[in-house]
Amino acid sequence: MQYKNYKNVVILEHPLLKHKITLLRDKNTGTTEFRSLIEEIAMLEAYEALWDLPLVDVEVETPIEKCMSPVIDGKKFAIVPILRAGLGMVNGIHTLVPGAKVGHIGLYRDPETHEPHAYYSKLPEQLDQRLVVVLDPMLATGGSAVEAIRFVKEQKAQQIKFLCIIASPEGLERLAETHPDIGIYVGNLDRGLNENAYICPGLGDAGDRIFGTK
Repeated sequence: MQYKNYKNVVILEHPLLKHKITLLRDKNTGTTEFRSLIEEIAMLEAYEALWDLPLVDVEVETPIEKCMSPVIDGKKFAIVPILRAGLGMVNGIHTLVPGAKVGHIGLYRDPETHEPHAYYSKLPEQLDQRLVVVLDPMLATGGSAVEAIRFVKEQKAQQIKFLCIIASPEGLERLAETHPDIGIYVGNLDRGLNENAYICPGLGDAGDRIFGTK
């Protein structure tokens, strides 16, 4: 489903995705199950978002004969999670595309201004030749996503998609307006942000719930 007038935003509507997000929200969902759900949801979102991955023909021999058949060109694909919560989504997508390169961008949010600050980055080479998929489970104020994608663009990336599980309208609009040239895929659009810039109803702190910290 397209969101408002933003042609680059897709709100995903698959029933399995909605079901798993509900389980993810539950405060009684433990760390192990939460981590598994994040991976499963990332896989479902990637299935929808990666319909245009490049293919290359290879020769295979079936029980009947040899033929040319397409496979994903893993050399053309990079996964870039925003640390630390984005790490929880990597395995789900890597399961679909094992040959994908993985980079990392570390950002933390100032507790008072809620604006992002970078502390780490390591990206694959030749980003200008790759589809780059940036991952973060939560799109709250949008600051971290905007900054991460700006940094990826500075490294010459030209094809970029952003995947998140839950977004606020404020964060989604900020990202879509700042980066109208990227594809944005959202598992669920929530009501909004509270006074502490947490998504409501949300699911709490995704990083803490993935890694069992508080």
